[in-house]
Amino acid sequence: MIKEMYNPRNAYGETLVKLGLKNENIVVLDADLSKSTKTILFAKKFPERFFEMGIAEANMVSTAAGFASCGKTPFVSTFAVFATGRVYDQIRMDVAYSNANVKIFATHGGISVGKDGASHQMIEDISLMRVLPNMTVLAPSDATQTRKLVELMAQKYGPMYARIGRADAPILYTDNDLKDIQIGKAIGVKDGDDVTLISCGTMIDPILDAQKLLYKKGIKARVIDMHTIKPLDTKLILRCAKETNAIITAEEHSIIGGLGSAVAETLADNRISTKFKRIGIQDIFCESGDPKDLFEKYKMNDKHIATLVENLLK
Repeated sequence: MIKEMYNPRNAYGETLVKLGLKNENIVVLDADLSKSTKTILFAKKFPERFFEMGIAEANMVSTAAGFASCGKTPFVSTFAVFATGRVYDQIRMDVAYSNANVKIFATHGGISVGKDGASHQMIEDISLMRVLPNMTVLAPSDATQTRKLVELMAQKYGPMYARIGRADAPILYTDNDLKDIQIGKAIGVKDGDDVTLISCGTMIDPILDAQKLLYKKGIKARVIDMHTIKPLDTKLILRCAKETNAIITAEEHSIIGGLGSAVAETLADNRISTKFKRIGIQDIFCESGDPKDLFEKYKMNDKHIATLVENLLK
């Protein structure tokens, strides 16, 4: 079956325009990448509320905090590698410490930026943002979920970080599927009682493909879309640990400090003993290459996931 594709970056830009029509306090800032992040759509519709900050990401974040102190709701966008690592001090002090109502929406996260190589393959951003007090951390998995979560970001007060990838992505949800979506509450995508697969963002699609491969072999995998990494849906994680025989996390991010670490901490804090494995980037920088080849090399595609599940359950 051919999957219907749509780029979450386009969904982000379109949603900003929709929000801008309803709320005149929405302002958008970008750092010389508006064509890539798709904030250019907002810039064309509301030029008086769009601020091109140039290659000055630190100034952009501090300016956004200033806007927030004046009652505006600023959305800040650039590539994930610049949105977090390059401006960490400004995010820490001006946004998180100050509990400023700044929304940082990053694109081009993970290794799927491909041939741009390690300098642009941001695999630490979720870890960096998750450790900051007051910060909400999100990872939408498709265009539909991106729209819904951006709308919720605008509605809910406080510092927030969201990251999506670069490439077109399969449409996994309809609007009706997500009519009750909430920040901090995961989505049960598939049911099963043999193993729980917890994932987020770009990894939901290969997880669903792995689920189908496992089903053909008689293994019923439960699939959880943990679109909010902080605050984490700990109640659902603990329930899955009790109802299935193992838990596996999968993320396009380092296995250190991201979704896998968050789930592991939940299990440890609650003294839950279960088979557990983290799928993601090991403690390495990755190579430059085609995204498909990179997912194969680092064992993050559907076949590798299915094989890992089988071995873990043996």
